[in-house]
Amino acid sequence: MALLSFERRYRVRGGTLVGGSLFDFWAGPFYVGFFGVTTIFFTIVGVALIMWGASQGGTWNPWLINIQPPPLKYGLRFAPLMEGGIWQLVTICAIGAFCSWALRQAEISRKLGMALHIPIAYSVAIFAYVSLVVIRPVLLGAWGYGFPYGIFSHLDWVSNTGYQYLHFHYNPAHMIAVSFFFTTCLALAMHGALILSAVNPQKGETVKGAEHEDAFFRDHIGYSIGALGIHRLGLFLALSAAFWSAICIIISGPFWTHGWPEWWSWWLRLPVWN
Repeated sequence: MALLSFERRYRVRGGTLVGGSLFDFWAGPFYVGFFGVTTIFFTIVGVALIMWGASQGGTWNPWLINIQPPPLKYGLRFAPLMEGGIWQLVTICAIGAFCSWALRQAEISRKLGMALHIPIAYSVAIFAYVSLVVIRPVLLGAWGYGFPYGIFSHLDWVSNTGYQYLHFHYNPAHMIAVSFFFTTCLALAMHGALILSAVNPQKGETVKGAEHEDAFFRDHIGYSIGALGIHRLGLFLALSAAFWSAICIIISGPFWTHGWPEWWSWWLRLPVWN
């Protein structure tokens, strides 16, 4: 469908959550709305703060820029700008931009008469971010437990946090999250491959239909989940992966302070081994 002909179907008034007709407008092909404006505002301010923090750090190497959270001594208080205050403001801007983007997705869905699956799904990704920079630091009592903003510094934080619990992959919630990540890749790769093999035939052959797709998986694994079912399954798997990845870090520290291999001692104490 041509883009311009499609736009005429949804460039209609209504569906806005805030601002009414005042913010019900487009910039070229992009719907803006009130939350589009707030997304742009938080993004510009947040990026400007990161750039300012980088200018105070002595390097413009994008790999080495490092915006650290406040030291643990500040607890959950506001810190001076050069001692983590920039990190706090950037975090506020990031949450503001992410939440604004989700609400803009909700407005577009309402305008198109769609359900809210997309903003709800995106909110799970927001939850994963907030769990790292808000929920876990609050449970531990200091913003300093959040991760730094920077490429190498963030990777170092991930590595150090993992080694803090000896073998982080022994974290049961981490195991569940990784299993969902792998299964998501498997399910959606199989789905994408099936669609391409059906609708992209070799020269001289006709495009195959849904009956061929269903028949392939019935013959291959004994069951076809169907066109709608695979998308429901893919959504469930992807959201579960993001959700359990957030849970695995939230419980590390606030609810479990030892090495994760110790958690599995209950398994060794089961009567079956005696």
